[in-house]
Amino acid sequence: MPTPKPDTTTDIILIRHGETAWNRELRFQGHADVPLNDIGHEQARRIGLRLASETAQHLISSDLMRAQQTAAPAALQLSLPVVTSAGLREQYFGIVEGMRSDEIQSLHPRAWEEWLEFREDHAMPEGETAREFHARIVAALGTIATVHQGQHLIVVTHGGVLDMVWRTAKGLSLSGPRRSDIPNAGFNRIRIADPAAPDAIEIVEWADTRHLADLPPQPTYDQTRHLKSKG
Repeated sequence: MPTPKPDTTTDIILIRHGETAWNRELRFQGHADVPLNDIGHEQARRIGLRLASETAQHLISSDLMRAQQTAAPAALQLSLPVVTSAGLREQYFGIVEGMRSDEIQSLHPRAWEEWLEFREDHAMPEGETAREFHARIVAALGTIATVHQGQHLIVVTHGGVLDMVWRTAKGLSLSGPRRSDIPNAGFNRIRIADPAAPDAIEIVEWADTRHLADLPPQPTYDQTRHLKSKG
């Protein structure tokens, strides 16, 4: 009998980091190293308990503090080390990091007007375009899928990263506002069947927050609201 081919499918549980004070204030975080707030730590504790029943073999996190703090309870539950990757960081927003939308409108009105067009080749001053960001995330996932073929992983990262994953899996343009729910500490599961094609992503579960049901409502940055107000 022929030897069966090994399963190269990488099963990845994707987690957005827990809430930060800047999430609550709707500030552009990007690469700024912002810690979790009290709600974020509770979200991290709960996602850790939920992940305790998973048979994950590795836990990988963005190297930013808010992601590592979110990963810590799961690492404790599963007795896994947290391996960090700068490639999993949020999109870089350049000089506007730490600002709210009204502050950007006041201090950098041209940049804000261009931002509202949501074009894939536009970046905030000194920042990263959606196209550059997407290429970085696909490359990072490709490396993870290649190194961990056929394994089950937990990856803790950022909202923008999950947006890039959603768009890729659904075949959507990189231009335009977000089209999916991406809650803090939400549970998402994807599969990459071929590490040579990391952009061929299958979404199995998305934006499950049952473990957060009785916590305060999450702050939401609604990009479509700005489009409506602009028109």
